Amino acid sequence: MATGNLGCVLVTVDGSEESMNALKWAITNLKLRPSSTSSESQVQEEGFFLILHVQSPPNIITGLNPGSIPFGGPGNYEVPAFAQAVEAHQRRISDAIISHAIEICTEKGVKHKTQVVVGDPKQVICDVAENQHVDLLVMGCRPFGPIKRMFLGSVSNYCTNNAQCPVIVVKNFP
Repeated sequence: MATGNLGCVLVTVDGSEESMNALKWAITNLKLRPSSTSSESQVQEEGFFLILHVQSPPNIITGLNPGSIPFGGPGNYEVPAFAQAVEAHQRRISDAIISHAIEICTEKGVKHKTQVVVGDPKQVICDVAENQHVDLLVMGCRPFGPIKRMFLGSVSNYCTNNAQCPVIVVKNFP
């Protein structure tokens, strides 16, 4: 599909089947730039897939300010162990998601790098795409209904409208 001049393709993974299918689609359909040396002795780096997982901040997951839980009464009591447990759980989930993506890339023999960032997925994906000067952003699309999409928003829709690079949203790829 693509011409073979893609240096960095950003693929977002969130653990859903749709995101892993988007990674498989990208590997199957995109041709990355081969490493080469031009006549002017400038080495062009071989293309690679940048696998990005955005981890939500603990306060979004728990609905609380990390580190404090109001127990009622005259004051709030700090419970750092709770915040640490949530963060450790999120790290384990992120590690499992990235491991699965690495397994897919390794099976297909493609060059890849990984990155895990904490923050709002919509903004983080666009920021990483811009900061890493990616040539293409590939992401899956979950089949949310109109009500759920209204409340949760659509990360793929936001990125399509705000990313500074071309975006491909992969739907229903087996």
